[in-house]
Amino acid sequence: MAKKIHLISSVTCPWVQRSAITLRIKDVDCDVTYINLREKPDWFLKLSPHGKVPVLKVDEQVLFESNAILEYLDESYEPRLHPTDPIKRARNRAWNEFIRDFSSALTSMIYAKSKDALAQAIEDAPARIGRVEEAIANERHGDGPYFNGDTLCLVDATYGPFFQRFAIAESVLKTGVLKKFPLIQSWSDALLANDSIVGAVAPNFAEEYRANLVRRGAYAATLMQPAPAVA
Repeated sequence: MAKKIHLISSVTCPWVQRSAITLRIKDVDCDVTYINLREKPDWFLKLSPHGKVPVLKVDEQVLFESNAILEYLDESYEPRLHPTDPIKRARNRAWNEFIRDFSSALTSMIYAKSKDALAQAIEDAPARIGRVEEAIANERHGDGPYFNGDTLCLVDATYGPFFQRFAIAESVLKTGVLKKFPLIQSWSDALLANDSIVGAVAPNFAEEYRANLVRRGAYAATLMQPAPAVA
């Protein structure tokens, strides 16, 4: 009997989206509940030890922490997204962890609160982004277009949500940062053209994400017309 899968999410969180992407790639039937992280319900706080999404319910068992959930999904459902070679698999896991460094380079630009802060973020970003450019060159087999080559892997599921959010801000910021890294730019383009990546969000994602930029006082929000209302 198939297990009942229930993903507890929030509309704008990139960390939970990678679980949703993995479920889509594997065509796993699941229920999704979106919560407001600014007003976390009591029932959710009882499930999540640190009050963060994602939480995955497998029948009545509760899993938390996005990396742990990804590993469970990859071990439990086909197709396997991790490489079969143990060294390459370990390296993929390591680059999954590097998302914290990589994403900070993008989010520092996305959420910069002024033009001057944006300029500093643009100056600082290449040091971290360049490490992933090198990784793609080393890890990819063939012409791509994904991190390991022709097929999606968990690294793609992890980085895709951050490219998706950066693309929204970049439409008005126009930093051109990714254009300096052709492998990353082409990787981002491929992921943002894949419905398993961009479709793993709520229907109101774009609207809510722009509202999130406003709430956080991002310079990018001031360049968007019309500016979204703050909820």
